[in-house]
Amino acid sequence: MTDQDAIRRVLHDCHTWAVVGLRTPTRPAYRVAAFLQARGKRIVPVHPAGGEVLGERCYPALADIPFPVDCVDVFRRSDCAGDVADEAIAVGARAVWFQLGVIDEAAAARVRAAGIEMVMDHCPAIEWAAYGPTGVASG
Repeated sequence: MTDQDAIRRVLHDCHTWAVVGLRTPTRPAYRVAAFLQARGKRIVPVHPAGGEVLGERCYPALADIPFPVDCVDVFRRSDCAGDVADEAIAVGARAVWFQLGVIDEAAAARVRAAGIEMVMDHCPAIEWAAYGPTGVASG
């Protein structure tokens, strides 16, 4: 589904990560976002409830973020992921990352057809040891 080079490129080259579904500290999205933030990535929470998460302003939708994002990290059910992928294409993201268990082949094909990096059914926190930057925090 995803090649290792794509994982490596996204972990190395994407510095601003919009995390769709990030809100609650007890959920996996929060732990993964905190992991990325601790490694120098800028986290942009995306959740309809708004507010603040991990010290960052939470936006209700990708289109509401007033600056470019490199990667859209999707913590939504597979049946909702395609809509998020289409939004990521529309806002000009450089990469889309579907988390573990999030699989939508048609959405992945649309992302790739738009010339955008696509990672599906993986977790950046898990892949970091093998493919992430080493040394001083990146970002």
